[in-house]
Amino acid sequence: MYFQSLTRRRGIGANSYLLDLDGARIVFDAGMDPKAEALESTPNYDLLPYDSVDGIIVSHCHLDHVGSLPVLMRQQPRARAYMTEPCGELSEAMLHNSVNVMTMKRDDLEIRDYPLFTHREIDQVQHVWEYVPTEKTFRVGDDVEVDCRFYDAGHIMGSVGTMITHNDKRIFYTGDVNFEDQTLSVGAQFPRDPVDVLIMETTRGAVQRDEAYTRDREIKRMAEAICRTLEREGSVMIPIFAMGKTQEVLMALHLLKKEDLIPSAAIFIGGLSTKMTMIYDRFMDKVARNHRGFEILKQMELTVASRRRKRDIRYNPHCIYALSSGMMSEKTVSNKFAFEFLDNPRNSLIFVGYADPDSPAGKIRAAKKGDPIQLDPDRAPIELHCDVHEFDFSGHAIREDLRQFANDVSPKKIALVHGDDDAFEWFEQTLGQDLPESEIISIGPEDRFEI
Repeated sequence: MYFQSLTRRRGIGANSYLLDLDGARIVFDAGMDPKAEALESTPNYDLLPYDSVDGIIVSHCHLDHVGSLPVLMRQQPRARAYMTEPCGELSEAMLHNSVNVMTMKRDDLEIRDYPLFTHREIDQVQHVWEYVPTEKTFRVGDDVEVDCRFYDAGHIMGSVGTMITHNDKRIFYTGDVNFEDQTLSVGAQFPRDPVDVLIMETTRGAVQRDEAYTRDREIKRMAEAICRTLEREGSVMIPIFAMGKTQEVLMALHLLKKEDLIPSAAIFIGGLSTKMTMIYDRFMDKVARNHRGFEILKQMELTVASRRRKRDIRYNPHCIYALSSGMMSEKTVSNKFAFEFLDNPRNSLIFVGYADPDSPAGKIRAAKKGDPIQLDPDRAPIELHCDVHEFDFSGHAIREDLRQFANDVSPKKIALVHGDDDAFEWFEQTLGQDLPESEIISIGPEDRFEI
């Protein structure tokens, strides 16, 4: 029995891991690396013999966990993919959008391998997606008894951690997790009973959060920045991930308006955000969440960009623009809009999540006022004159909460995944002190260890 990483490089990217339990083979996640192209953006599925996998566990629908699922399922036709229903609905939309993005890259960047899969292929593999509710045991594999159980991970809608039980061994895979309540999402509901092996994300392991931090305080700080901007007849742009972060921020804006903490202002959304919000609304009373029954698109006064009518979002003063993508990648709605926005000193740009340092959003966050910003290699740089604010609305657990969880379940082995070297180092040192009898392993590309 062993665990093996299928990733091609260290850090957070194309997450995918193999668990072999006496011949029953389960793959956790099938991601795509946003910092690579073509097949290099996928896990190394050549490590898996053709049609050798029994089941695929999809922890949630972010592209770094689900983006290469059709590629994996093409090579593993016998395997069923297990996920929650909200995860499945969101994954379908994400994957279809990914085909469109890859097709655009093929045409613009002449990457001949794109798209890595087609719309038709997504429709076909969906027939072997199996939706499983949380806290219900299901079995993977025919010849070897392996029981699985999902637990709400509190990261985004439909995200789960997974307990695997085989021959009295208990193995827990956290996926991406958040133990704290967000505006919509409630914190993770993970079991705290002892396990033999813990496979744990470490995204925020290198970050010490301010002890004075509260989410409510952070939202109020954002409200103050919005108020100052609107008072000077500027506008606010929030570059934002279409799924999860958009819905959290929209709900926060609604509550701020309701409490008269920000003035009335038109709110625009655009890009993939609209589709994702529609799916969130469909599950508004079917999942564990705060503000159950609240339908964002129906109950908020939003202006939605229409792709069918090709209506671009135009700049107006005294407005709030929540636009994807969160990293302001080339050709996305937020990137295009930035050309009308960045050079106006009355405006404010608000970041609420992670941005790769090499992305346009990352470059803006590292820049000073007056610096030229290269938003698109095909267009001239634009000078940064608007205010730039950063707020912590992360959907990932802080390191102390992960540390506490690891201590609670007291595993014999801990596999550290989904983090950079600094994060791994902190957990190795800290958990090594907390749990001296536990073996702690930082998992690199294609690493393998026996269970």
